[in-house]
Parts: sequence; structure tokens; C-alpha cells
Amino acid sequence: MPVMTVLEGSDNQKPVKIWTDEVSPQALEQMRKVASLPFIYKHVAGMPDIHLGKGATIGSVIATTDAIIPAAVGVDIGCGMNAVQLTLKATDLPDNLLPIRHGIEKVIPLGAGREHKEAQLSGNSLVARGLQRILEKHPSIIQRGSRDKFVRQMGSLGSGNHFIELCLDEHDNVWVMLHSGSRGIGNQIGQYFIQLARKDMERQQIHLPDRDLGYLKEGSDFFDDYVEAVAWAQNYALLNREHMMNNILMVLCKHLKPFTIMDEAINCHHNFVEQELHDGQQVWVTRKGAIRARNSELGIIPGSMGAKSYIIRGKGNPEAFCSCAHGAGRSMSRTAAKKAFSVRDLEDQTRGIECRKDKGVLDEIPGAYKNIDKVISLQGDLVEVVRTLRQIINVKG
Repeated sequence: MPVMTVLEGSDNQKPVKIWTDEVSPQALEQMRKVASLPFIYKHVAGMPDIHLGKGATIGSVIATTDAIIPAAVGVDIGCGMNAVQLTLKATDLPDNLLPIRHGIEKVIPLGAGREHKEAQLSGNSLVARGLQRILEKHPSIIQRGSRDKFVRQMGSLGSGNHFIELCLDEHDNVWVMLHSGSRGIGNQIGQYFIQLARKDMERQQIHLPDRDLGYLKEGSDFFDDYVEAVAWAQNYALLNREHMMNNILMVLCKHLKPFTIMDEAINCHHNFVEQELHDGQQVWVTRKGAIRARNSELGIIPGSMGAKSYIIRGKGNPEAFCSCAHGAGRSMSRTAAKKAFSVRDLEDQTRGIECRKDKGVLDEIPGAYKNIDKVISLQGDLVEVVRTLRQIINVKG
């Protein structure tokens, strides 16, 4: 479907184009504020899973000519998805999937702040040297006592909506899919530069519609340093997902018959910034809760822990800056979900899926998310569906 909600532009605001008509007033106001910044290119785009975020709206695509808003990129820098199809069928899986879930939970550190006991990047000196260059200019990025923590967190999941899943597609092929980002070090880089941007706005006496919309201009003291740091964190997130995938496949090798991976892994960020060419103009594109969907590019749009997920192929829609939704999108906050639902509700909504069914993941209950099928139906001009996946194992942080 085409754009469904349009906020017209003015002398002080670029237009806003959103691929749904179900947008909260708070999210609309947040989009207006971003669109009022002086360096916005053409318009701000909102995806079908749009909902309120911090600073910038989750599900927004922000193209800018000569500035980046660190809070729009966020603190889970490079957060995204990885998926592979295996040469296995549903009939190759055991009836009892609990040992596989427990095996994955044993090799992947789960939860906020969790890490491996030993270094996971001892042989990857390029990653370590890249961070060292950043820290030589900005040593206070790393909190005291945590300098080596990023090494041990490589290959760890995190918490919240991060997950690992074993899935079946409509042909009963087995897939492994996971969702994670740059962990603690990405968070520290994000927080550090958000504060720098905020202080820079105060120093220049620039008044913003929201203090979280502090930005760094090209040519300013910290712009190049941020670009280097955010690129490093995005690469760390990519490696983190690859490292986890390798460990998960080793677990599956112990429980299942021999298999190989079909085709190339699908790997996509959905909290990131990069320089791209749009309509002949080099711009910075920030996707906060959105993935790149260039023509023929494969991507992943996951549902909640009890709903379907989709492998998609992008259509390269220029109006959306070649982007699409990154998932179902929350329909209620974590606090509201815990009040609205019970563990019994969680059990009912995840029936037939091998996963945790306790208070610790109640805020991730499917009922707290938008309907993934509707989210997909609203972006037919952005993507086409390649595969439909249903979860059989879900691992949460």
C-alpha cells in the first residue's frame, strides 16, 4: 500500500510520510519535531511499525544533508537480524525440543550485562585496534573497570526484545534466526555522543524542539569521531550476530543429523546510520527501527515471540529511502504489558512453541505487539515476501 498518513510541510518543517494510519499522537508529534530540523532532506519517512521512541520515533527513516542526530541512531547501535536456512526439514527434528533450547541457553550468555567468562575476540585484533583508536580520542567512553568487557560480550544476546529462534517456513525447511546488537560497548558509545551533541547545542545556544535531538554537523569537532565510532559499533554488532550463529549451529550439530547452510546468510541492521545516494544527492540516512530494502535486497521482518516472521526482498522504493519496517512494533509499553497480561496469557499465546513462559518475559508477550501480518500488508510497495516463518523454539535474554 502507498503512504497513508501525510503531515504537510511548511517553511519551518519538511513533510512527514507514514505507511500506516495507526499512529499515536505522541509519535506524530515526535515526527513533526524531527521534520522541523534545518538539515532534513526532502521528508521524514515512517514505517508501518511506527511507535514512540526516545528522541526519534521507532520506525522512522531520517535523511539528512550535513548532520547526524546521535539519539536517532540510538544506543543499541547496529541492532539487527541474522538468519540462515539449513538443509533440514521439520521431520528431522526431535519431538522434544527442550534439550536444544537448553543447549543454546548454555552457550549464549543471556540478559543485560551478561558476558562470556573468557575472551571471545582474542584473535580479532582489528576490532580491538579499531576501538583503541576511538578511545585514544575519547577515553571516557569506556566506564571504569569495563574496558575488556566488550571482548567477553562478543557472542552474547542481551535482553529485552533480543532473541534466538528455530523456525520452519511454509515448505517445512528449518531456519535459525536471531536478533541482537552491539551490546554494552554500543550503548556506551551511543550515550557518550548523545551527551556530546547535547552539550554542543548548549554551547552554540541552539534551541531544539526536543533536547534529545542534539546533532553533530559535518566539519564540527566531533562529527568524524562519531562516524568512526558508530561504524565500529555497527561492525561489532554484525560480528556479534555471526559469532552467536556459529555457536548455535555447533549446538544443533550435537542434537541433529548432519546438515549444511543453504545459500548466504541474511544479515541486516535496523538501528544504524550510513551515507547513501538518493536522487543524486549524498545524504546520511538514519534508520531507527527500520531496515534497508534496496531493489532485490533480502531482509528479515520478525514478529513477536508467538507470531510469524518474514524473509523479504526489497523493492527499492525511493519515497521510503529504500527502507521498510523492522518488525511488528510494540502496541503497548513493557510496563503496560506486565499489567495487562498474566503468565497464563503468555502460555496461551505461545502454545506449541518451546520457550520461556514466566514473568521474566511477560513484557515480550505477543499481545504487546502489533499484528505482524497487518504490518506486512501495509508495505506491499516497499517489499515482497519471500518466506513466511513460524517459531518452534524461542530463546530470550
